[in-house]
Amino acid sequence: MDEHTKPMPQLKKPAFEVEDGGYVALLVLVTFAFAYLVAPFFGAVLWGVVAALMFEPMTRKLAGTLGGRKNLAAALVLILLLALVILPTIVLGISLVNEASAVYAKIKAGDISIPAMLKQIEGSLPDSILQFIRQYGLTDFNTLRRMFGSSVTTGLQTVASQALVLGQGALSFLAALGVMLYLTFFLLRDGQRYTELVRGAMPLRPKMRDSLFAHFTVVVRATMKGTVVVAVMQGLVGGIIFSLLGIEGALLWGVLMGFLSLLPAVGTGLVWVPVAIYLLATGAVWQGVVLILAGMFIIGMIDNVLRPILVGRDTRLPDFVVLIATLSGLQLFGLNGFIVGPVIAALFIAMWNIVREQREEARRPLDTALSEEEADAARSEAEAHPG
Repeated sequence: MDEHTKPMPQLKKPAFEVEDGGYVALLVLVTFAFAYLVAPFFGAVLWGVVAALMFEPMTRKLAGTLGGRKNLAAALVLILLLALVILPTIVLGISLVNEASAVYAKIKAGDISIPAMLKQIEGSLPDSILQFIRQYGLTDFNTLRRMFGSSVTTGLQTVASQALVLGQGALSFLAALGVMLYLTFFLLRDGQRYTELVRGAMPLRPKMRDSLFAHFTVVVRATMKGTVVVAVMQGLVGGIIFSLLGIEGALLWGVLMGFLSLLPAVGTGLVWVPVAIYLLATGAVWQGVVLILAGMFIIGMIDNVLRPILVGRDTRLPDFVVLIATLSGLQLFGLNGFIVGPVIAALFIAMWNIVREQREEARRPLDTALSEEEADAARSEAEAHPG
């Protein structure tokens, strides 16, 4: 190159251009529009993603066994999902609605009288307990009978009315189920590729991005294993025990115990403890004693035994965070909330933990440099004053 020839100066690109800002605004707008578009199928998409996360390791292993045929592996896993999870859930829902309708019909016909049952309990209680109740404002059981009887009747009526709603919304249900299964198939088959596409498009530092992806996967799997499996087992065992004891509406009680098991520590006790008290108060002593023993040592121990085995240390959310996040999620998102709530709470904690780790790493070089300076000063001092 001629020494008199000077290279052309490189113009520095502006840190921010109007075009860049316009594209970001358009990207945000289109993203929100797409979210609004798929909102009617939010539940189907959510459960499709959850099912894919849960069964992806099985699909990957099965594809390896079948010589890399991902289509066949995904189809077989989807059939297994239908046979073991979806169809039994549909049958359970139909049976629950039918049983609630039958119990509600008996209440309307007068065959089952909740106020009379509470009056029977009142008559069997000792005077000391009655005085204790009166100290807290319940001068008699009339108000309690009206409130409890009305709430139970309203709840049964709501469940029973779902038969008509399910009939009218059958087409919407089938559409949502079809979207869920269709999405699950493609996520099982090509989930890793889609994950890499999303991972590469996220505007985050690689370390933060990978940490968030890992936390999301771990929390979803831990929530499903530690919540759904435990709830199903407690509801199933509780319903069987109620049925063996001849208690009316065993399926209803079992499903209610399954839902209440989402509440740590006291969940299923909110069902079997009052029923056991009623049995003892009405003279069914051995049934009440059996239910208390089964509730304490079988139903209650399922959570203590199964949850550590299924979850381990996958998620370290405190119980109070799980409780608040689950209840809030159920209130905001309905049935989908028991997944959405804990996931949001776990990602919230994970993101703040990432901030803390980044700050600790930023301080570590300074601490290392100070330690090296102290070591150099100590060596110099030792050389200046040997011995």
